[in-house]
Amino acid sequence: MIGLKSIARTALALSASGALLSGCGDASSEGDLGGALPRQQTLYLSGQQNDAPGSFNPLAESWMASWPVGGRFNLMYEPLITYNSLNGKIEPLLGTLVEELSNNDSIVVDLNPAAKWSDGKPVTSVDVTFMFLRGSINSTEQISAIHIDSLKGADGVITERLSFMVAKDKRNNPLTVRDMLQATRIAPSHVFEPLIKEKGLDETKKLPMDQNPVVSGPYNLRSADPNKIILERRDDYWGNAALHDGKLPAPKFIVHPIYKNNEHNTIAMREGNLDASQSFIPRIARKASAGVHTWWNEPPYFRPGAMPMLVINTLKEPLNDKRFRRALATAIDYNALRQFAVSNYTSTLKAGLIMPTDLEGKYIVDEDLDKYGVNLRISDEAERLAAVKQILSEAGFKSVFNDDGTLDHMENAKGERLPTLYITSPNGWTDWEAMVTIAVEGMRKAGIDIREGFVDGGSYWPAMGLGNFDLVMHKPVADVTPSLPWSRFNEIMASRDWQPLGAWAGVNIGRYNQPGTEGFRPEVDQLLSAIPLMTDSVEIAKAYRELNKIFMEDQPSIPLVYLPEQFYEFSDRVWTNWPTAENPYAPAQLPWVASGTKILWNLKLAK
Repeated sequence: MIGLKSIARTALALSASGALLSGCGDASSEGDLGGALPRQQTLYLSGQQNDAPGSFNPLAESWMASWPVGGRFNLMYEPLITYNSLNGKIEPLLGTLVEELSNNDSIVVDLNPAAKWSDGKPVTSVDVTFMFLRGSINSTEQISAIHIDSLKGADGVITERLSFMVAKDKRNNPLTVRDMLQATRIAPSHVFEPLIKEKGLDETKKLPMDQNPVVSGPYNLRSADPNKIILERRDDYWGNAALHDGKLPAPKFIVHPIYKNNEHNTIAMREGNLDASQSFIPRIARKASAGVHTWWNEPPYFRPGAMPMLVINTLKEPLNDKRFRRALATAIDYNALRQFAVSNYTSTLKAGLIMPTDLEGKYIVDEDLDKYGVNLRISDEAERLAAVKQILSEAGFKSVFNDDGTLDHMENAKGERLPTLYITSPNGWTDWEAMVTIAVEGMRKAGIDIREGFVDGGSYWPAMGLGNFDLVMHKPVADVTPSLPWSRFNEIMASRDWQPLGAWAGVNIGRYNQPGTEGFRPEVDQLLSAIPLMTDSVEIAKAYRELNKIFMEDQPSIPLVYLPEQFYEFSDRVWTNWPTAENPYAPAQLPWVASGTKILWNLKLAK
């Protein structure tokens, strides 16, 4: 059992406003956020826009652009293809992946000749090459060129075939090319090229593009203010006929309210004023009587897709000792994390860096978990504490306690006092705060001198990138993409772009496996380079098995729970036929991202 202090602090955290994905604007009216919009034609979605909207420019940096433009959102600007996280298949949108022609040299996509912009102009290869080669994204590490061919069908229709050439002298990674194709929204070249010529790229990226934007998607911007963003259906959307048998999306309007805190979001869901959300709502099962549901009706309720973890700064003493890192991982009460920190929204954690999902689980070898991984299944506290103390003792570490039994400090094998360690985590991210609190309590009980280090966002992000932390809460590769689980291993373990402390690190923020040092394991990067080019499923499984063994042996980070890609919650009070485990026609995603957008054509009004 965890201590009363943890239970109290966790309960307080879970009831506090401002959860990880909560809104922080102000919604003046819970029941009429769309003004005079008819409720039976309007879909209310939340959890993505947390503050007053600004830019709707598809060239802007993703953190600057507002919903539904800045992220993997398909409602206004669309990518070439989408990824279905239910079955791992790549599905068509502006284009269709030609799988039989795609290989380690190039990924081939046929543009849909029916695709059109909202001003009636066709979507062409010029738009695609603009976005990838002349727009605001840097694709040079992934692709070296885009080759274009024209195919004439029996009906005389010309189809453009685009071959995205894998950059052999750079990343040489067809997996990440597939990632890029489903994550990059195409913008209209005929709109942006003249602006760039006149103003330059930097100034063009600053334009709000909020007045009658030219889009390819099924909805366009109607209005935006600090309380809400309203989209209106485009009845002339090209995809209705080309992709959806002539059907229109069921909602005419989509409204994203901007709530001032997570409590307002929860109330709106419970009262039926909100139809779906990706916000963290604790104890979701209690909302079922109000018509609020999730993918499953029982724990873990949500489909797992992300792995929050404690990334360890492996350059700092004593964290540079893998035995100490394994002791940290052993000390945590994972049952308490599951029950108290995330409301039972996670299945039982397994050792390693691979998630036991339909897409990744085939790479887990259970016998390796017991042989190489730390024991995450200890339910008895005394047994867990004894296991940690044994690891620390064998590694030469000593815990010094006060007369009242509280921990005072730790010493290394030389008898030198070690400084207190801190877990850096964003202040106000309540589910993360609860995880850190429970982890710290378990570690301190086992004699590890560590404390919570909650900081504001302005301190958190620089600390993480520059390595200014002991341990840091982090959620690598939060989106489910074609490259998983490779991308998760790469983000935690790759030393190809290894950076020293004080220099910005985009991956391997824990500075694990420093090249040129004693104990450097070159096989890590060898495996990470080889896997994206493998085509034999048996060889791929062997390579992932080896990577997972190394991770479990060296423990460069500590996975804590499995959480969903999105907290997919919906109300059936107004709209029904949401996808669920019993009705899995689309992934457990809000209907604005990836393959989840097909939900819009399948929703029905409640009777």
